Amino acid sequence: QLKLVESGGGLVQPGGSLRLSCATEGSSFDFSLEHWAWYRRPIGKEREWIASILSSGTTAYSDSVKGRFTISKDNGKRTVQLLMDNLKLDDTAVYYCNRLPSGDIWGQGTQVTVSL
Repeated sequence: QLKLVESGGGLVQPGGSLRLSCATEGSSFDFSLEHWAWYRRPIGKEREWIASILSSGTTAYSDSVKGRFTISKDNGKRTVQLLMDNLKLDDTAVYYCNRLPSGDIWGQGTQVTVSL
């Protein structure tokens, strides 16, 4: 059974940085062979994909975060990180990690609030 625990969110000013972390649990899969991604859901909007990292290490980003966010993973720790730089007001959302493509199981997410 997959368990996802996101952490690292908080309140930050525009232009600031945050690093999010996703801890994964589950003995039924090999973390290193999976593709992982970060998603976010702004209030009043649908959840959207923003970044992914393939088992090979290849990364991809949505246009809204490209050049500002960096996704990484640690196969030994079975964790996925998201470094967010130059945060903007529109980055305010609940951030989630999951497989790529995502399944039906989601964690609680972590709130990121960018505010003056």
